[in-house]
Amino acid sequence: MTTEPERAPPSTEVSPQQSEASPDAHHPLMHFRVFEQLKQRNVIRVAVLYLVVSWLVLDPVHVIFHMLDVPSWANRLVVMLMAVGFPAAVIFAWVYEITPEGLKPTVEVPHGQSIRKLTGRRLDRAIIAVLAVALAYFVVDKFWISKHYSASPAAGSIAQDTASPATAPPVTAAALAPPPRSVAVLPFVDMCEKKDQEYFADGMTEEIINLLAKVPDLRVPARTSSFYFRGKSTKVPDIARELGVAHILEGSIRRSGSQIRVTAQLVRADNGYHLWSQTYDRDLHDVFKVQDEIANAVVQGLQISLMGGPLTRQK
Repeated sequence: MTTEPERAPPSTEVSPQQSEASPDAHHPLMHFRVFEQLKQRNVIRVAVLYLVVSWLVLDPVHVIFHMLDVPSWANRLVVMLMAVGFPAAVIFAWVYEITPEGLKPTVEVPHGQSIRKLTGRRLDRAIIAVLAVALAYFVVDKFWISKHYSASPAAGSIAQDTASPATAPPVTAAALAPPPRSVAVLPFVDMCEKKDQEYFADGMTEEIINLLAKVPDLRVPARTSSFYFRGKSTKVPDIARELGVAHILEGSIRRSGSQIRVTAQLVRADNGYHLWSQTYDRDLHDVFKVQDEIANAVVQGLQISLMGGPLTRQK
């Protein structure tokens, strides 16, 4: 009687191909676990709430800064602080958790005592409330405030046009004309291909304003007032009327290698015609020295057009 040959026991050895799992095999699972952790720790809710609150803060701050004539760098500083605070808020939400006893590191909170779900519901309500406020502000700003301010100048213009000579106060052209010896220096435009010379252009503009401000009997608006028109397509007569000057000095910066070219132009505000224009080429070996040289040359170039003779500056 023959018996079946004994079957070999199943091999428990694992081939090298099976033992080496592909690094990409766990990526979907790992990504899913990270996403689940972000949801459980309310990190996503905190990020959304932070972004909405930041937008709701930045827009009114920009309007207030504009009303108070705050320098433009203050707006950039607020944006930078908001940007730096975002990763800090996200990391804080990941590391810490709110408990009945206060803030504690997430790793120290037992799973059974966690109130993450309750905190998540509170964050959801906060997000909805902030979104509602943001939407209400957007509607009020776009459909009421903007129309109100645009309608006010029109109403004032109509009232002046329809006012009778008996009730309207007599206004002479001399009362409205700006001082003939007045000039506003607009920010010089960076016309370089890489747009990396704005700091040089701003320094040049400030140096010229500083030198012109020392000239007796010459009216020069402050830097903040002039820099308000940076990047705006406002016509020269409108800028001059806003700043109360008779002349506008504008210019541009171009660079090729170590050579810098500065062009300055003096424009008469009432007709937009050029009174004076000059181009200066310098080797950009010392930024401050080049700015001083060109600024002095520009100021001296205005001597005949504005003052009728050499400029004498106060020390």
